[in-house]
Amino acid sequence: MMNGNKFNRSKETLEGDLLGGHHYDSAAEEQLDRSLSNRHIQMIAIGGAIGTGLFMGSGQTIANSGTSVILTYMIVGFVLFFVMRAMGELLLSNTNYKSFVDFATDYLGPWAGYFLGWTYWLSWIITAIADIIAIGGYMQFWYPDLPVWLPALATITVLTVLNLLTVKMFGETEFWFAMIKIVAIVAFLILGVSLVVMGFVSPNGVKASFSHITDPDAFLPHGVTGFLAGFQMAVFAFLGIELVGTTAAETKNPEKSLPKAINSIPWRILLFYVGALLVIISVTSWQHVDPGKSPFVAMFQLVGLTAAAAVVNFVVVTSAMSSANSGIFATSRMLYGLAVEKDAPQRFKTLSKGKVPVQALLCSMICVFIGTLILFVTPNVMSAFNIVTALTSILTVFAFGMILASYLAYRKKRPDLHAQSIYKMPAGIFMSWFGIAFMVFVVAILCLDHDTRISLFVSPLWFIGLWIAYKRRQRQDSERTWILEHGRRIDHDELSENN
Repeated sequence: MMNGNKFNRSKETLEGDLLGGHHYDSAAEEQLDRSLSNRHIQMIAIGGAIGTGLFMGSGQTIANSGTSVILTYMIVGFVLFFVMRAMGELLLSNTNYKSFVDFATDYLGPWAGYFLGWTYWLSWIITAIADIIAIGGYMQFWYPDLPVWLPALATITVLTVLNLLTVKMFGETEFWFAMIKIVAIVAFLILGVSLVVMGFVSPNGVKASFSHITDPDAFLPHGVTGFLAGFQMAVFAFLGIELVGTTAAETKNPEKSLPKAINSIPWRILLFYVGALLVIISVTSWQHVDPGKSPFVAMFQLVGLTAAAAVVNFVVVTSAMSSANSGIFATSRMLYGLAVEKDAPQRFKTLSKGKVPVQALLCSMICVFIGTLILFVTPNVMSAFNIVTALTSILTVFAFGMILASYLAYRKKRPDLHAQSIYKMPAGIFMSWFGIAFMVFVVAILCLDHDTRISLFVSPLWFIGLWIAYKRRQRQDSERTWILEHGRRIDHDELSENN
């Protein structure tokens, strides 16, 4: 018996080594803390809908598309609302799901969870890089000679410290970041409409008027190509509305919070995107929007309100910090989830006393820091911003497409859960196929522009790398299974001989 006990101990050690240095016990595994309240979830959802893509990227979109940019944002927002409805129904069909990676694994297979998890992680890494680059550009409004990398480094440090604290601290930080954005945009809308009503004339002779919107020559100033070019930045701008899905594991009452947050998406799109774009075009006209600047700040500079421009610039800085903060949260939680599923190194599932995945967070922040080094290669802020946002859009389209594919598999495999659902997706099957077709369309139009075409041609390298890594993981799993099963057979034989 002594030999058998000795073998048992060695086998447990081997099993622990194979599972990342610890004997895996799902029942004893640490869990993320459900400390985000409904108040936090609503603000995270709103904050996710107002990001750098709107404050920084919409200038380029308006310059390319003219007034048709309004239609672009409405189309993208319409499709993504149904993506969120699909995600909401799937997450609520099983409240043990921590994020959309879990249901993708369940309904499409382990490969889907692996590809989706890592791709979503990378998309937010790149988004955080874009946000931090934008912050450097915004700071030059006050300090024109300030090196862009300096505020970028300061932002990375501050956000790392904030996220290392409790989950509730993240919720509170994001709550106030989002509150600043909401108050600022509402004030922006009121002031913009007031300028139009007063018939304000800017120093360059442009009169604020709603006629700028209805001008037929402004609808497609660069033809259909210009209209289609706006979709890439619009998709990037909406990255973040799915954050309610990544917070599912840390939400106190997901059955109440998730539907409420998702159902508010349409009015958020109409108010924050469509409303803001209408005001910008009405006050300045699309011809006077500088694609290299934030149109929100530029509008107040154009009408001669320098003090107001400084206030708006402060808002867009906090907006970029909010978006980067959300991105850091999303990447660390996604990396934690991948580690729990053994799709990432096991050290990334280590939680601090405040239930924060510290190792996953620090790894993500190191990647963000490395990514911001692009500022030394491409010191022009807008060029660097365009490079990273184009790649993010491709990764985002993939993630949204996988959510819809998971929904279609769910409807086919578990019609009973759909029948019992308290939050059914409207026209689920039809809108899922429509959404997938739209994602293919968005990828196809990336071929039209030189910069986005480069990102499109580079992106397959990521998926080829993932495929190689996944195949390697499969081989390791097969070897582990064989060793454990072989070990159990030896253990059984040795015990029989000793008895």
